[in-house]
Amino acid sequence: MSESTQKEKQKAYEKYVKSITPSHSLPLNMCKAFVTGGLICSFGQLILNTVSSMGADKETAGNWCSLLLILLSVILTGLNLYSRIGKFGGAGGLVPITGFANSVAASAIEYRAEGQVFGIGCKIFTIAGPVILYGILSSWLLGLIYFFIKFMEVIR
Repeated sequence: MSESTQKEKQKAYEKYVKSITPSHSLPLNMCKAFVTGGLICSFGQLILNTVSSMGADKETAGNWCSLLLILLSVILTGLNLYSRIGKFGGAGGLVPITGFANSVAASAIEYRAEGQVFGIGCKIFTIAGPVILYGILSSWLLGLIYFFIKFMEVIR
């Protein structure tokens, strides 16, 4: 092959790659993330206000808010709608509680064909496992430190 033919192929290939590569607008993606995350947080605030107006204290309202946001996230994941929210909103769909619930439910759904125990049971904690492990380990370690400080009567 001649050098000019090779350069033409190279240019044609670069043109092809440029035509199929999706272009992203950072300001647009940031706006989408802001709106998506804002809507999720606004819905959470609506839950808090509604439960508080029904006479619940602040802690109970927070528990109901967490419970309902997790439930809604898992249902939307099961209906394959949360992935669309994440695709549209990007990081805005990763608001901590809903994004974490989505990751746990999605990993369980992905492996359901392998059965209840070896599929869902083993793979449900693929993403959640390290978070749960470090949460339990750090709380156990802090509890142990607190016990020794209390035992040595540093605090009462």
